[in-house]
Amino acid sequence: MRAEVAAAALERTLGSLGEEAAAGLPVYRGKVRDVVAGKERLLLVASDRISAFDRVLSTIPFKGEVLARIAAFWFRETADLVPNHLVAPDETGGLDVTAATGRCALVRKADMLPVEVVVRGYLSGSAWRDYREGRPVSGLVLPSGLERDEKFPVPIITPSTKEVSGHDRPVSGAELVASGIVERELWAEVERAALSLFRRGQELAARRGLILVDTKYEFGLVDGRLVVADEIHTPDSSRYWYADGYAERFTARDAQRELDKEAFRRWLMEHGWSGDGEPPAIPDDLRVETALRYVRAFEAITGEKFVPVDLDPQALAKSAADIVRGHVA
Repeated sequence: MRAEVAAAALERTLGSLGEEAAAGLPVYRGKVRDVVAGKERLLLVASDRISAFDRVLSTIPFKGEVLARIAAFWFRETADLVPNHLVAPDETGGLDVTAATGRCALVRKADMLPVEVVVRGYLSGSAWRDYREGRPVSGLVLPSGLERDEKFPVPIITPSTKEVSGHDRPVSGAELVASGIVERELWAEVERAALSLFRRGQELAARRGLILVDTKYEFGLVDGRLVVADEIHTPDSSRYWYADGYAERFTARDAQRELDKEAFRRWLMEHGWSGDGEPPAIPDDLRVETALRYVRAFEAITGEKFVPVDLDPQALAKSAADIVRGHVA
């Protein structure tokens, strides 16, 4: 995709889903996603909002569509391992909601576990920062002598609690069980599911010349059955590196080539903002550059060329309202 295409879409980003699209149902708004809630189903709408340091800062062309379509891709590729919350087209008269709208997903309501399950294949990000400072990583004491971006012999799970207010709190699996947040048998099932999803993710990423470094999963129960929900293996929930040159960069202690939104966060920090005070205005050239990064991520991860569905906000609102009336309400 050329920069001119992304620039032309700057005025057609989806900031939020209008109330009229919910057809009278309640709408819950997260940092980047709007949720229309029915009795048994939800319509998830991925907006183009971008957040960093827990603040919504701007919109990015195509971002919501990229993330929704990548999540749908991974749900399809892992459905044989772990059930997910998507409502299949054969339950909607053949309608594939994500394919039709680009940015929506029709899902079953799940009783969500109050835990974010982070699986790490490499010592990077916050895990490296904790390790460097001599702190345990979610209760795990790692061996001494490890280097930044070093691959673990086997992936590790570093969960955190989902707090109603404030930042999530890193905990160990043993603490989750001991405190009664998750029952022992269910947590064992969650660990098996998370590791199997991560292995599949790493295998398919490797075929595309990528390394799935770490990722976040969210799980819930539908009719008592464990499902993976929310999103999976997107650039917002996962860290990807390009495999080419990993070994050389690791040996030289150079930063790895990333395929995620860290460049956006770096721009903010370079401009003196990391969450406190008034954020800087986000210039259009940065919005365009970030849009192109998301599109490149889509194409690198899926192996497909990104052609936007290109529903403008008004057309999307009508499509969403039709879906809500037909399949959510």
